[in-house]
Formats: sequence, C-alpha cells, structure tokens
Amino acid sequence: MTRTLVEQPEEELEPRKPGGPVLTVLLVLLSLGFLAWAALPLGGLEFDRYTVALVALTPYAVVAGAVLTLFGLLLRRWLTMLVVGLVTVLLVLSVAPRTMSSAAPSQGAELRVLSVNAYFGQADAAAVVELVGRHEVDVLSLQELTPELVDRLDRAGLGAELPHRVFSPGPKADGSGIAARYPLRELDLVPESTLAQPSALLDRPGSPPVEIVAVHPLYPMGRETYDVWRREMTELGQLPLNGTPRVLAGDFNATLDHARLGDLIGRGYTDAAAATGAGLSATWPEGWFPPPVAIDHVLTTPELTPQSFEVFRVPGADHRAILATLRWRG
Repeated sequence: MTRTLVEQPEEELEPRKPGGPVLTVLLVLLSLGFLAWAALPLGGLEFDRYTVALVALTPYAVVAGAVLTLFGLLLRRWLTMLVVGLVTVLLVLSVAPRTMSSAAPSQGAELRVLSVNAYFGQADAAAVVELVGRHEVDVLSLQELTPELVDRLDRAGLGAELPHRVFSPGPKADGSGIAARYPLRELDLVPESTLAQPSALLDRPGSPPVEIVAVHPLYPMGRETYDVWRREMTELGQLPLNGTPRVLAGDFNATLDHARLGDLIGRGYTDAAAATGAGLSATWPEGWFPPPVAIDHVLTTPELTPQSFEVFRVPGADHRAILATLRWRG
C-alpha cells in the first residue's frame, strides 16, 4: 500500500506593514520630536528663547499630533499611534477650554478696554481713534507709544474721545500709555521695567475705581532677553491684590500656554479672551509668518466679569488690536 504524503500549506505570513522600515523610522523620529514639543507646555517647561517659541506654538502642536496619529493609524504603527494619540488628547484638553465661553452674564456697569501695540509708533493714528469712537471705548492701553504717535493721535482727535491720560512715550518700543474717558490718577504699581508699564486709577462715576496697567514686558526672543522677560512677568504676578478691581491690558509677549502667564492668571486673574471662548484669537503677527499666536491679553480680577472679546486689524501695526467688554459684578 502506498502512502501519499500531502504537503500541508505553509502558514501565511502576516502582510508587511505599508511603507517598510524607512517609513517606520521616519514616523518614529517625527513622533519623538512631537513628544518633546508637547512635553514643554504640558510640563510647564520654558527655559530659553527657543522653548518659549515652541510653547507659543502649542495650538499648532495639536494639529501636528493629530496628523501623526492619523498616519500611525493608516500605516498600522499601532504603538506610535497610541502614544502620540494619547499625548495629543492631553494637549487638546489643555487648549480646548479657551474656545468655550465660561463668562457669566452680569448686569453691572460696562467697561470697554482696547489695547493696541503700535509697532514702534507706526500704527495709523486715525484708525486707532476710529476704533475708539466706533466701539465707545472707555480705556485705551497703548504699547510702543512714541512722542510722534502721541502728536498724530492728538491731531486725529483722541483727546475728544478720551480726554484723560497717563502717557509715558519713548523711542521705538520703549513707551506705553493709558487714555480714558474718565478721570485717571497715576499710580506706581509696576516695578521699573525695560519698557514702560504705566498704571493708573480709573474713576468711573457710579462704579468702584479700577486700577489699569498698560502691560508690556520685554520681548523674550532676543539673544539675552529671556531672563528679563521672565523676571518682569514674575513681577506682574507679585502686584498685591487689595480688593480694588484691576485690569492688566497689553502685549504680554506670552500665550496662555506659557507657564509664566499661567502663574500670573493663577494669582486671581481671568483672561477675557479665554473666558469668552476667543482664547485662540491670534493677535501677532498681522501676517502668516511666523505662525500667528495670541500674545495680547486683557486680564481682570474677580470684581470684573468679561462679556466679550474681539480683535481688529490696525494699519501700520504688526499686532491686532484687542477689545474686551467687561462688567462689574452685581
């Protein structure tokens, strides 16, 4: 009897993953770069001008993480997809709340605060005054206020709209100022800083007085400016809170992802943009490179409740103007 040997079919090998090892290495390298980037805002890490820049771009890291997660899924790199996806979710959880309004409606008196970085005094004065009049602005915070811009603002009619002022003009980016519809009394809240950061007490009839600070800490991206920016941001956070309502308005040179601004807000302030769901409204630069980020802010103490936040283009300026509508509680 002849026994026939039937050869068993070899077990099929698992199909190779798309792209092969080269694409795997590329995806892993990109993912490692993304994870290092995400670790900065998630860990509150900023220690030089380069990390400050990367933290400022955190909303773009969310997009990068989503794209890498999608590629990991399509290419069946499951571990990469899982790790990058989880970190992306953490970034989303940190960024998303600022797109959702948490502002409580208030029936108190209204205060409209406009902030403009005038780009070395080159902003169009007539456009600034037009914004003030059209939106019935009560307080104007000006950064990079030069003597020449003061003259142009006066010729454009700023005094008729906002007759009270505490100005500290200077060359290039050095000057700042506060103009208001109601009487101002100059204060000395902020320690001496590289760029002027004047402060004043606003006396609005029928409402409690409000402390106003025109904020402009030094730009942190210079070769030796990071330490100064960090110190000046820390000093803003050390201003004593004594129950008097306060508004910090200006160019903070920081986004909501920077630990220094987070520490400042954590001392008892509310960011008007984040509270009204406009926390991703980019304010600098005016164009598309570098990628636009939100570094201009209006912060308030609990006695004032943000109601709305808007941004506007100002010809001649490299920042967008920001307008926050606030109301006293009660």
